[in-house]
Amino acid sequence: MTKRSHGLFVGKTRHLARHHRPSNLSIDNFIKTFNIGDKVAIVPKSNIKNIPHPRYKGRVGTIIDKRGSSYVVKVKIMSANRILIVPQLHLEKVENTKNMQKNA
Repeated sequence: MTKRSHGLFVGKTRHLARHHRPSNLSIDNFIKTFNIGDKVAIVPKSNIKNIPHPRYKGRVGTIIDKRGSSYVVKVKIMSANRILIVPQLHLEKVENTKNMQKNA
């Protein structure tokens, strides 16, 4: 017999979004807008129901499309490209990283 799946985050969510409590989130987090081609970082916040997988925490990707109130983000991990559907709550815009490296 195969082992039964217990879901994605069963028993591991108590401290998952400890620093992003719902009361600390402002309305600006829920009405963000991005353009296609923008660079965004995936930062999971307190909404556990549609939180992206923790392995993508801090990853930078490019917005490909918009689906409803969520965005389709293309993330490159080593040589593989992953396509994620992430709500705008968990995305933050990233400045141009090449200019940041030149200035440092």
